[in-house]
Parts: sequence; C-alpha cells; structure tokens
Amino acid sequence: MRVAVVQRETCQPKKCHLECISVCPINRAGDKCIWIGENGKSNISEDLCIDCGLCIKACPFHAIEIVRTPEQLKEKPMQRFGVNSFALFRLPYPMKGEVVGLLGPNGMGKTTALRILTGEIKPNFGTEKEVDKRELIKMFRGTELQSYLENLEKGTVKTVTKPQNIEFLSEIKGTVDEILEKYNETNMRKTVEEMLGLKELLNRIPKQLSGGELQRLAIAVAAERKADVYYFDEPSSYLDVYQRLRMAKLLRELAKTAAVLVVEHDLATLDMVADRIHIFYGVPAVYGIVSAPYSVRVGINAFLDGYLKDENMRFRTEALNFSLQKSAPSFKQTPILEWADLKIKQGSFSLQVGDGKLLKGEVVGIFGANGLGKTTFARILAGELEAEGTISAKEKISYKPQYLSATAGTVEELLSTVTNPYGEEFRSQLIGPLGLEWLMQREVKTLSGGELQRVAIALCLSRPVKLFLLDEPSAFLDSEQRIAVAKAIRKVCEVREASAMVIDHDLLFLSYLADSGILFTGSQGKEGKAEPCKLGEGMNKFLQQVGVTFRKDPQTGRPRANKPGSQLDQDQRSSGKYFL
Repeated sequence: MRVAVVQRETCQPKKCHLECISVCPINRAGDKCIWIGENGKSNISEDLCIDCGLCIKACPFHAIEIVRTPEQLKEKPMQRFGVNSFALFRLPYPMKGEVVGLLGPNGMGKTTALRILTGEIKPNFGTEKEVDKRELIKMFRGTELQSYLENLEKGTVKTVTKPQNIEFLSEIKGTVDEILEKYNETNMRKTVEEMLGLKELLNRIPKQLSGGELQRLAIAVAAERKADVYYFDEPSSYLDVYQRLRMAKLLRELAKTAAVLVVEHDLATLDMVADRIHIFYGVPAVYGIVSAPYSVRVGINAFLDGYLKDENMRFRTEALNFSLQKSAPSFKQTPILEWADLKIKQGSFSLQVGDGKLLKGEVVGIFGANGLGKTTFARILAGELEAEGTISAKEKISYKPQYLSATAGTVEELLSTVTNPYGEEFRSQLIGPLGLEWLMQREVKTLSGGELQRVAIALCLSRPVKLFLLDEPSAFLDSEQRIAVAKAIRKVCEVREASAMVIDHDLLFLSYLADSGILFTGSQGKEGKAEPCKLGEGMNKFLQQVGVTFRKDPQTGRPRANKPGSQLDQDQRSSGKYFL
C-alpha cells in the first residue's frame, strides 16, 4: 500500500509555483495525479502515483511525504483522517489485571488508538464514512478485543482517560481538595493523596500549580474515578524520579481490579509499571502500525533494536544502543567554568551549591527531585539570578530554559537569528538528527510541545559559544528523539571543543549522555544542596534515596529499572548497589 501525506500546515499553494503539479510525470502525461483540492491544498492520488519522488524534492515547503507500507501489511487501516492524511493500522488491547504500555515515536498514532478504544473516535477503515460497529468487532473476532468492543458498544464497560494535554485542568474552578472530592468515586482518595504527595496542595487552586503538580492532580482525578479500563497518556511528563515511582505504584494498584493502558516514553518508568507492551512503528505523521504484545524486556529491546522477530519486520535501519563511546581528549583538563560558595535565598527557600568546575569538552548531568533548586542553579549560571559567591566563566553561556515560549515567525526565521539554518555544519549536526526538516516553514506558535522542544534545543546548540546549559531537554520527546538529542549534544561538544550542563529527570538519558554529575538533595521547596560527583556514585546515592534499583540489560547495555520487591531488586538493595 502506498501512503501519500500532505502536511496541511505547511502546504502553501499561494506562496509557491505549484512545483509538485508541474514535475509529476503522470500529470505531464495528461492524467490527474496531483491537483489543488477543495481544501485549498495539494491532493495526491495514491492509485495513480508511481512513487517517483519528484514532487517531494520539488516542494519548497517540505509538505509532501510518500512511502510504501511494509510488504507484510495486507490490511485496511483502522483510521485515516481524510485524504492524504495519517493512517493507523491495528489496535492495542487492554487486559484486566495488567498494565499495558504503548511505546513508539511521536506521531505514530498512540493517542489516536486510545481515542478509538474509548469510543471517542469511530473507525473509518480509511474511507470517508464511519464503519458499522459490527464490522469492527468482526475484524477482531477471536482476540481479547472482541469482548471489549462488544461491551463498549453495549455501554457495559466504563473507561477513564488521563489525557496527554493537562493544561485544561488549570481552568477548573475550586481548590484541589474540592476537585478531588468532586471526582471521588472510590475509596482510594486517601491512598491517592499519599501516593502522589498531594496533601500540601489541597488548599491551592489549579492556576497556582506547576506543571508537575498539575500532572499529579490529573493522575489523581483519573485514579479516583471508578472504571473497568484506565488510559494514561504520558503520565510521567513534568514528574521527577520520586514522583514517577509513586505514579507507577498507583497504576499497578489500579490494575489489581481493572485494565490499565499507559503511553510512556521513559523506558525506566515502563520497566517499573508495565506487564507487557505494544510497539508502534512506521513513519511519523504518515502511518503507524501496532505490533502484537510483548513482555516488557523483550518489547523494549525489540524497539531499541528496530526489529520485530516474530513479525519479521525491520522498522529502523540502525539499532538504538546505550553504549555511547565518551571520548576523553586532553583538552578536558582545562576548566571552562568554575564556581565557589554559591548561596541564594528566595522567600522560604534556600540553596547552597558545593564548589565545582566544568572542564572543556565535558558534559555534566544534573539530577535530583523537583523543588531542590536545579533550575535556580541554572538561572544563576545563566545570569538571570544573583547569588552570593563567585562564578568564573571563560565563555558565554547559551541557555535553554525549562519552560518554553513560542515566538512569532517561522522556525526558519527563528533559527536564522543565531545561525545559517542551511549551513552544512548546522544541517549535519542538528537539522537532520533532530528531524527539523519538516518544521522549517511552520509557524513557531503552531508547534507541539515536542516540536518546540527540538527547535529550542537546536537554537541553544547553534549559538556561537562553547558553553551550553539545557534545562529538561528530554521533556515531550519520545525515546528515539531523546537518544538523538544526547548524540547531538555530545557531537556539538566534541566538534567545537565545547562543554554542556544538562538538567533532566530521565536517568537513562543522563547515563547515556553525561561524563559526571551534580546531585541535588534536601527538603523540597525549603532547602536544596548540590554536590558535584562521579556519575555512577551520584546515581547510586540518588536511587538509594528514591528506593529504586537499576541493572544493566545484557543485550542492549541500557539501565533497566527493577520492579520493586522483585528478587533482583532485593539482592541489589542488600548489597547497596542501586545503579549497576
């Protein structure tokens, strides 16, 4: 099957010379393969298209993508959102008593699959009309989905969804206490409050909550409602490692009496929470395919390898591995940034940072719970806050803040303010690896969270400096993008003999990226202390505080989170080795 997709946001027939129409061999032969449709955008006939690729190359806005689905895929799409739009094939399915993880890149249809399973979207099998429910049930005859879909049609199954976008919660009236009481349909309220650490937030209103606090409220609201199936879309966003562990425990508690499906990009969180996973693969924003279910370890390793053995399907040319070779050139002995006696007090919060330095070519990972001053430290180094003590920086700092704001203009115009976005070095180091080709003509204000994050990272790394400071660069990114970002940061540092400091909650991301670390400890919202450390020692101390053990997967080399209470978990705790 050939899938032709035209990105509606970037296709601009009024601003081009209709190159896609003029270069098409079918059009030039007299047939109508590409034309401007009633929607004012280019339309492509997938039946007439010969997949020559000329229109893709000719489009000045990179709005066209034409690909063939795998030879093994001989079925109708489950859902398609109009002509020349994204297509989703197959569906995952919930299982009572289990937590099922959905793993795959952004733009593969994970959220669409959840919306179909909840009944919000009626599948159309790639046509212009919704299909009869009986036809959908017939498609999944003999599988676990059959009974679920039958009960969904009868209205005898209740579903609850924690959506990906949680900003709407900030508009809900009332205090956190009143909101939790309003949606309380079970006897779990006290348990939910304790597991998610909500007691200190009860008298506040949603508009006063941070991103992590709002996320915990959204999880709590979903968990307090009574349902047969719970759907959690990216619940770990904004949460620190402590909070991710608590969230994982809560989801496993819900799975004792219901089915739970969770979309998650943090592989360590998936290790802790899921019993099995479905892999979503294909071409982002073009088509997505849902794999059969796998055990957590086998599934994650297959995803990283890019090959599904049971389906004889290779969906990535190169494996994603965690054995990045970190060079140790001689110039790393030269300090590029030093600090001493750093102290700051903001209201009731105080931060004290141990003396430290950043060497030329070094990447430092900064980690710890929320509310301990990591962002405050970053803002001090970036010159946004004044603190006691001394800072000696031999280079200017390029700073990517934690919270991103969209500016006016296109991505191309934004990047042009600091570099030539079409220069060979920039394209090879950032544009290609971060997948920004399709975004260059997009308005920055129209970008999703993940797209905006990648643009912000590229903007930070493209400035002509040798010292980069990035606050939570993995937020909103999928697993593949996180590894691409880690590689891009190290590549830029090595080529320019530059250094970087990276704040993040994804420990796999940091262990893959960093040479050394800075561990933040203390009392959340009251007092923070930061101490430079060797990366392994800092991770071990931090995980001991969190109460989670990590082991190294023998096949991929990735750090794996042990399920709490497992034999491996108990053995590592007794030996004091929380991070192998």
